[in-house]
Amino acid sequence: MMRRLLPHPLLSLAVTLVWLLLVNSLSPGQVVLGLILGLALPLIAGPFLSQPMAIRRPLTLLRFLAVVAYDIVTANIAVARLILSPGRPVRPAFVVLPLTLRTDLAISLLANTICLTPGTVSARLSLDQQELLIHALDLDDPQALVETIRRRYETPLREVFELC
Repeated sequence: MMRRLLPHPLLSLAVTLVWLLLVNSLSPGQVVLGLILGLALPLIAGPFLSQPMAIRRPLTLLRFLAVVAYDIVTANIAVARLILSPGRPVRPAFVVLPLTLRTDLAISLLANTICLTPGTVSARLSLDQQELLIHALDLDDPQALVETIRRRYETPLREVFELC
């Protein structure tokens, strides 16, 4: 019975917390609305969720979120410097990242994390989900970008959401 009403408890909690962060209020009405959304959206989206979500290492997830937050701030500064330095040449490039992730959730989180970091965009996922095409705004060494993404994002996501 409880599983029918709350099929994805972590997703329900995440939706509720995101709602409260978006409205920037802890008023009783907003908390109730957040809880309603947190209960309703997973019920509606349930048929579209192909794989169950299990967080295997929560501390690794927290460390991953801290790394992503740090990278977003530093990338914002780097992009601002690039924009504010009109004489500096920009070296855009496309890079192919061979994926070791296999679940849809982990691949989606990786692609979205790359898009959240200013200066990089996930451009295309291959049909076999083996490669992710990434566009970088300013790039010296494509292999260094691949290794950085693998070390800072892909490995922690694999540890948290996939069996290693």
